[in-house]
Amino acid sequence: MVAKLLYGCGLRLFESLKLRVQDFNFDAGIVTIHDGKGKKDRTVPIPQSIVPDLQKQLKKVAAIHDADLIAKFSGTFLPAQLDRKYKNAAREFIWQWFFPAKSLTLLSETKEKRRYHIHESVVSKAIKRAVNDAKITKRATAHTLRHSFASHLLQANYDIRTIQELLGHSDVRTTMIYTHTVQSRTLKQTKSPLDFDRE
Repeated sequence: MVAKLLYGCGLRLFESLKLRVQDFNFDAGIVTIHDGKGKKDRTVPIPQSIVPDLQKQLKKVAAIHDADLIAKFSGTFLPAQLDRKYKNAAREFIWQWFFPAKSLTLLSETKEKRRYHIHESVVSKAIKRAVNDAKITKRATAHTLRHSFASHLLQANYDIRTIQELLGHSDVRTTMIYTHTVQSRTLKQTKSPLDFDRE
């Protein structure tokens, strides 16, 4: 599921792991990424093909959250200023991680048990295993999926400014790097929209 978001939304690994329940707006079809690189927020479309899987994940998160409340755990981790300002926010459903860790973290100073999101190594190892199983002959990582997102949008003739916005790049020159990885199409190679489904 994380890998599908990396490719389907062009997310960085840490951005996908930091997603919370409230970041998904299924009615509007968007997901909001908070505190991306450069501490900026942005929204990207949710791939419609994975909405049923995302909603199943949401139900799993709800079940974990309910069990945590019954067990009187202290909730999730929040940014320090939020934790101080809103004392009960850590136990509210909307603040829970979309990809919660299996085990709880014990805070030595307060003896509280809180739930963190899954560790990035879990995803990195799973992707490495999948790459090996598929016998892919090039190095591929979580970030490769983000690169593929940008490259495939370029191949589909999306404009560079749109791709820049979706990737959360502050400078278009960073996005322009992708133009060197995708072959440009000449007028002769341009296809009629009637032929798109034949590719």
